[in-house]
Amino acid sequence: MSLIKSVATVGGYTMVSRVLGFLRDILMATILGAGPVADAFFVAFRIPNMFRRLVAEGAFSAAFVPMFARRLEADGKDIALEFAAHSLSFLVGFLLIFSSLFMIFMPFMMEFLAPGFAIDSERFTLAVDFTRITFPYLTAMAIVALLGGILNAFYKFAAMAAAPILLNIILIGCLLAAMGKAESNVGMILSWGVAAAGLVQVAFLILACRHNGIHIRIARPQMSDNVKRLLKLMLPGALGAGVMQINILVGTIIASYLAAGSISYLYYADRVYQLPLGVIGIAVGTALLPLLSRQIRAGENKTAINSLNRAIELSMLFTLPAGIALMIIPEQITSVLFQHGEFSADDSRATASALLAFSAGLPAYVLVKILAPAFFAREDTTTPVIVGVIAMATNVILSLLLIGPFAHVGIAMATALSSWLNALVLLALLILRNQYGADTRLYKRLLGMLLASAGMAAALWFGQELLTAQFEGELIDRIMALLLLIGGGGGIYVVGAMVTGAARLSDVKAMLTRR
Repeated sequence: MSLIKSVATVGGYTMVSRVLGFLRDILMATILGAGPVADAFFVAFRIPNMFRRLVAEGAFSAAFVPMFARRLEADGKDIALEFAAHSLSFLVGFLLIFSSLFMIFMPFMMEFLAPGFAIDSERFTLAVDFTRITFPYLTAMAIVALLGGILNAFYKFAAMAAAPILLNIILIGCLLAAMGKAESNVGMILSWGVAAAGLVQVAFLILACRHNGIHIRIARPQMSDNVKRLLKLMLPGALGAGVMQINILVGTIIASYLAAGSISYLYYADRVYQLPLGVIGIAVGTALLPLLSRQIRAGENKTAINSLNRAIELSMLFTLPAGIALMIIPEQITSVLFQHGEFSADDSRATASALLAFSAGLPAYVLVKILAPAFFAREDTTTPVIVGVIAMATNVILSLLLIGPFAHVGIAMATALSSWLNALVLLALLILRNQYGADTRLYKRLLGMLLASAGMAAALWFGQELLTAQFEGELIDRIMALLLLIGGGGGIYVVGAMVTGAARLSDVKAMLTRR
């Protein structure tokens, strides 16, 4: 399957999931607003999700997919699936013990994960109760990550990409059922919805594997050489693949000391910029890892570098304009998405400020998702962890320095700056090791993208000035004005990209037909 087809598959389902996620967040903002209950639920939702991305999807996928692909090529399907069964046994066994201990000692752990809540007994108690309910989601997602990694190794990307849609559908249903209830009850219902969504996604991936002739039997754990190698690669990968998630957790810890609502502002801003990151960065990274693994294993280093260049080109074509647009019209976006019900105009402006800061790092977030597979494909999870620790330390220092003058926005600024450091160091290391080099085509395309983005930026800037009255009006007026801005700015970018040569229809057609 061509890279662009794989990206389109993952990105298409991710787009559906993120659109439903926006609907979920709009309902959440309308019903919960940005108060203590919302803060508590977002902590309860973020903590197992952070561990999921670090352990299950991050470290495990980064180590497992290249190893499974190697077993598949060298030893055949049966041996590869046997390795997968033993890996699943170890992973699930560990996470069941880890989750049980975490849930038992949740009050103690919450003092470290959201220490600022200790001065607010309501937020602290709610966060403990909600997180105990949501935490089993981590184990369910570990199973989903393994089954999805197997499907990805066979270039079957649809099921894994579609699984998050189920989470959003279930949470939307919970929100609709909870309308009119007390806020604490809404948070409780949402927490149970998260736990239920984990089980539903596991069932969905099991059915998807069986549909593709993949049957994983529960195996008795055996400490084989392959499993030892997997565990060895996972340990540094837990940080290397999830630096961004750790940065977000650091932000949550620091934000817990700020005024009520700060965590909610960061959450809603994070959700907006995660749309292009998920549709573009995660989609490209997911499709790229098995492709690079096979190319590098076959000794096709030049082909692997070309794949990396095309992945950067494809991702930046969409990421650069998205990041610039989010920086120019953040308040217009947040007012349309969230400013209704319990979510006030002041809440919208506070979220918009965080969105602007987060968006400055959007190209860096995407680059990390693309550059990290170049290390993982070579079974090198040590280098990204070293870089990740440096970026993480930078994030903590910058957050502490910036929250004084900028409050919660300083946390978003620190996340963006540390992500740029992460991306640039990874890029420099690949170049120094002769494992990457940008080609002339990429340089020309990037220049064209920047010029096209500049034209779009000017149009958005003047457009939002002309539509000021509409954005101060009723919701329907704001929606129409935002659609006009997005449509006009997007159209100008597309024309500019064609004129400058940043994108060509002939290249798209060639990638669609290339195997």
